Amino acid sequence: MQKAKIIVVKGWKKASNKEKEIEVRFNPTEYTLDKSNEFANINIPGLESPLLQFTRGGLQTLTTDLFFDSYETGEDVRKKYVDRVAKLMEIDEDLHAPPVCEFVWGDGIKFTCVVSKVTKKFTMFNSDGAPVRATLSVTFNEYKTEAELKKPTSSPDRTKVYTFKEGDSLWAIAWEQYGDAGQWRSIAEANDMDNPRLIPVGKQIEIPPLEK
Repeated sequence: MQKAKIIVVKGWKKASNKEKEIEVRFNPTEYTLDKSNEFANINIPGLESPLLQFTRGGLQTLTTDLFFDSYETGEDVRKKYVDRVAKLMEIDEDLHAPPVCEFVWGDGIKFTCVVSKVTKKFTMFNSDGAPVRATLSVTFNEYKTEAELKKPTSSPDRTKVYTFKEGDSLWAIAWEQYGDAGQWRSIAEANDMDNPRLIPVGKQIEIPPLEK
């Protein structure tokens, strides 16, 4: 069975490839991936409930427990395993930030991340008090570059013509076309509307592109 690994992919410039790879002693029994999004409530006059507007994506995290045991050799489990994982939270002198890693387990998962939290629990000790068994609860935060996070705008790239229908509103049209109900003003201005509430059914209006 393939072992799960934590591999430093950015940082630790002076370390060897072997030093940059931390193979877990025992594969985890489970891991948890958590992802959330944030939305804002947009209150639109005349609607019985607010529209939800996407504001930003939340951070994806991976959490797992890693078990390490050096009882058979009697070695201090901190020196051989625990300290290496904990070191992933230290500031790299070239990055001025902790190193970027990958949590890899065969073909099952490849998670580019930084280590944000390590909780150490020692449960067995040798005669001189040095720990020989430990469980690390580790939280990895997803890492993406600015270029990876940028997404093309949902705005149309050219002016569209829309025929106003029964039950339509500029707020709903702006939400459908731009993903932002607050952009109703852009539509109103493009069509020289004094009162956007009084639009006759069948009227054709222009949906302008948003400036990038």
